[in-house]
Amino acid sequence: MSDLGRVLIGLGLLLVVVGAVVMLAGKTGLPLGRLPGDFTWRGRHTTVYFPLATSILISVVLSLALWLMRR
Repeated sequence: MSDLGRVLIGLGLLLVVVGAVVMLAGKTGLPLGRLPGDFTWRGRHTTVYFPLATSILISVVLSLALWLMRR
């Protein structure tokens, strides 16, 4: 049971770090979420937002970082 607790604490800390990075990225002027390829559809009463280009960029950066850490 203590292993599960450690995993949950680790995931919580990871969420805090990711949240801080996202907040800092917003203040530095990085256009995450507003890249060409991020789709927004606005209806009368709904808005659908799909950040396709941002998702691909984050995936590539994380894949590269994990590949470098394994090496």
